[in-house]
Amino acid sequence: MAIKTRNYSVDGKRVMTVEEFTRWLKRFDEDNDGRISKDELADAIRVSGGWFANRKSKQGIQSVDANGNGFIDDSEIKNLLQFAEQHLNVWVLFL
Repeated sequence: MAIKTRNYSVDGKRVMTVEEFTRWLKRFDEDNDGRISKDELADAIRVSGGWFANRKSKQGIQSVDANGNGFIDDSEIKNLLQFAEQHLNVWVLFL
């Protein structure tokens, strides 16, 4: 279990609530369509220091895109939490 200190856990991950994560992720919505595309998710992975961003973003979209439209909609963001902990250097708190 990670210990929270100044918004970062001891393993270096940024600690966020679900709401904070949602707001952070929406910063990458470059075209302001309310959805996260594969390229926008790849940008989030790169900013977080992740490697192989294009491949990981494709996997992320495929794993959480419930309606199959190729985007992460507001209703699907919560499905992305496990992916975020693995690939976005984020530890999401459920409060």
